[in-house]
Amino acid sequence: MFNVPLGDGAELRPLEPWQAEEFIAHMDRARETVDPWVPWASVSTDLVSARATLQRYADLAARDAGRLYGIWLDGTLVGGTMFVSFDAAAGNCELGCWLEPAGQGRGLVTRAVRMLVDWAVHTRGMHRVEWRCRPDNIASSSIARRLGMRLDGVLREEYLYRGVRHDLEVWSLLASEADKNA
Repeated sequence: MFNVPLGDGAELRPLEPWQAEEFIAHMDRARETVDPWVPWASVSTDLVSARATLQRYADLAARDAGRLYGIWLDGTLVGGTMFVSFDAAAGNCELGCWLEPAGQGRGLVTRAVRMLVDWAVHTRGMHRVEWRCRPDNIASSSIARRLGMRLDGVLREEYLYRGVRHDLEVWSLLASEADKNA
């Protein structure tokens, strides 16, 4: 089985439909913290919807168009990271993440995302890695900064959340910059 140690009792591994029960238990712990930032948090509320979320990413992985990975801390799923989109032909991908409070403050997401950037650029030949987040999601923009990403700009009122439109920052890292920020 694929498993990448992140240190301090944490590991990164694929998050798949057969893990829906574990995923929904995690979402129940994480939803309040994650919901404003991750679109599928509010719709993964029971076993059927959780399995559907995981299946959507499994289908993306089968098409080489996205992937979903969980972060386990001492055997408990506490968050994850994903290729929201992955276009190998164009050389562009977008990364995202989420984390419940029990996993925060340990650098887990930064370490996990750094591994995904390295794989995307060096193994898959991606030219551009993007990161998108709301300007008020300071934790997410801080990860982008730690990874050496640059703020490309702001998509005004692009993200709809509970009937309110929010701006969305677009950060990026080019392949030529990836090794400088490893």
